[in-house]
Amino acid sequence: MKLMNIIQESSPAGVDTLTQSYSDKWEGTQGIEQSSEFLQFMASGDLIFVVLGVSLIIWFILLFYIIKVDRNLSKIEESINSSDEA
Repeated sequence: MKLMNIIQESSPAGVDTLTQSYSDKWEGTQGIEQSSEFLQFMASGDLIFVVLGVSLIIWFILLFYIIKVDRNLSKIEESINSSDEA
């Protein structure tokens, strides 16, 4: 059991090097109060509205694409039907 603890402590995964490396960069960043309104909104607890907005945009794009493909297929079907009749 002791051998396992020693191996875990000496392994690179056991040492938190990211916090040590980037701690000075994280401390020097702006406070959320000094940032733009958009960043304040994104960092607030209302992230569900951001997710909702992005998902609605994706759904509207998909709907537009489906309607466009349907119209193109209708035109192709009409041209095939008219060429078969002639």
